[in-house]
Formats: sequence, structure tokens, C-alpha cells
Amino acid sequence: MEDTGKHTPYGQPTSAVPVGVLAGDPLLRAGVVSALRGRPGIRLVEGDQREASVLVAVTSDIRSLPYLVGESERQARLVLVADPPQPGDLWTAIESGLVVFVPREEASPHRLRRAISDACQGHGHLPPEQLGQMLQDLARLHCDVLVPHDLTPTGLSNREATVLRLLADGRDTAEIATEMAYSERTVKNILHKLTSRLGLRNRTHAVSYALRHGLI
Repeated sequence: MEDTGKHTPYGQPTSAVPVGVLAGDPLLRAGVVSALRGRPGIRLVEGDQREASVLVAVTSDIRSLPYLVGESERQARLVLVADPPQPGDLWTAIESGLVVFVPREEASPHRLRRAISDACQGHGHLPPEQLGQMLQDLARLHCDVLVPHDLTPTGLSNREATVLRLLADGRDTAEIATEMAYSERTVKNILHKLTSRLGLRNRTHAVSYALRHGLI
């Protein structure tokens, strides 16, 4: 069928987005389902939540979110409806797939549909106070954890990232050793530990992996 390019008023393609609704309280879930049922661009997933592209989770305890979402649904983008999170709770939500946070008092049908549209398109949204807290946490993580252990935000050590960048530039082991003032054996050990940790076949695979995941 020819794509007409038509979109809903919320910016979504006319094909409906499969949306799952999760809540520990059946009444809360029923309220959200009622607000979304029959809305353009949304197809509610009633059975296996793994079919959902976007999950709307309503909870009074963000720490319980991993149990509510479950392991199998964490590939979906998460819209979280909750009270303002306590310090550290936001990271629990992010680990569960958080893309959009909707304060409970703002969770009108219109706001929920906008949040689903944003999540579907990968447009993250956090209230300013939560975003500020997350940036502070990231700065603290960088200073207190990453720097003392010679790690970068990518999960690579600084020297692993340097070796991969030089490999991507076409340098061989001897040239990398000279550039970094290491022995060739040290360079080989760095590569061996890196490929073993990430389950990569060889240095070419390591460079490809790093480029594909934006690590270098």
C-alpha cells in the first residue's frame, strides 16, 4: 500500500503504535486504559506486553518498577507516571527503559497521548528538576567512579578507547605501541582483554563494534 505520508495530530504515522499499560493497582491501570482506548495512533496491547513498542507504567514506588516492567519488556520505550522521584530513583527508571516522565498530577489523557508520541519518536522528556538531578548524578559518577578507575562514560578505559581509535585510523600494533609509549605486548594485552570482555572475535570486530555503538 502506498504511504500517503499522513500523520496524526500528535505527529505519529497513521499506523497505530502498540502500547502496553502497567500498574500495580488494577484501578489505576483501568483508568489509563480508558483514557487511551480508541485514540488515533494507539493500539492497546491487552495480552503479551512484549508486543508493545511503548509501555505506560503507573506506580507509587519507582523502586518497584523493575518488577512491574519485567525483564522481557525492557526493550520497549517507557512512559512513567509517578510522583516526583527521590534521589537515585530516576536511575532505576532509566534502567527499565525510561524515555518520558509524566508527573502524576499532569497525567491527563492529552498529556499521556503526547508522552506516547514523544516516546515512540525517541524524544525524551524529563521535568527540569529531574533533569538537573540527573546531570548532578552524572557529574558525581564521573568524578567519583569513572576517573579514579580510568574509565570513560562508554565503559571503556581511556587506553582501550585510544587503542581502538588508533586501530580505526589504520595503525598496526607497532605504531600504536610507539604512539602510546607502550610495548607491543601491552597493546596486545589491552586488545585481548577488551575483545574477551565484549565477546568480540578480533581487532577488526572490535573496531566495528566501537564505531557502531558510538564508543569512539
